[in-house]
Amino acid sequence: MSERVNNFLGGSPLGVALRLVLLSIAVGLILSWFSFSPWDVVEWFVDMFDWLWNSVFGSLDRAFHYFLLGAAIVIPLFIISRLFSMGSRR
Repeated sequence: MSERVNNFLGGSPLGVALRLVLLSIAVGLILSWFSFSPWDVVEWFVDMFDWLWNSVFGSLDRAFHYFLLGAAIVIPLFIISRLFSMGSRR
């Protein structure tokens, strides 16, 4: 079991935790130097998720609207053309 944990983490849990703490401090110093706060980072992730959500599902909403708009013309024309072709076969 311990070997599986070490393989998953890429080393001993204590060593990985120490590296993560040191890396977090270094990244925190750099972000602080650029005047970022933790809330700015969280807000960026939330805004990115919101933009992504609106881009994907907003596009689907528009595509469904275009589908309905086109179907209002295409489906009746299809039915009329099939009725005319059926009448000419007899």
